[in-house]
Amino acid sequence: MGLHHQAPRKDSNGSAPKKEKVVKYKECRKNHAASIGGYAVDGCREFMASGEEGTSAALVCAACNCHRSFHKREVDTDPVCDSSSNSTSPR
Repeated sequence: MGLHHQAPRKDSNGSAPKKEKVVKYKECRKNHAASIGGYAVDGCREFMASGEEGTSAALVCAACNCHRSFHKREVDTDPVCDSSSNSTSPR
């Protein structure tokens, strides 16, 4: 017997359901001592935008003044949890 693969579910318009992507920018990785051959980071733990979304200031970190691209990028592609269904597990 051959293996059967189930086709992915599709939503009402015929396309596969999309997972919500959440992008977070974590610690700053800019090497401030690169010009002298060393390695030193500033200790900034998380990117905080300096300005409103859509402006150039939104790409600069308010904490360390570095561009967002120096911060570690993490993408969470887990599907959104549906909190409306409460499951109980037997004890």
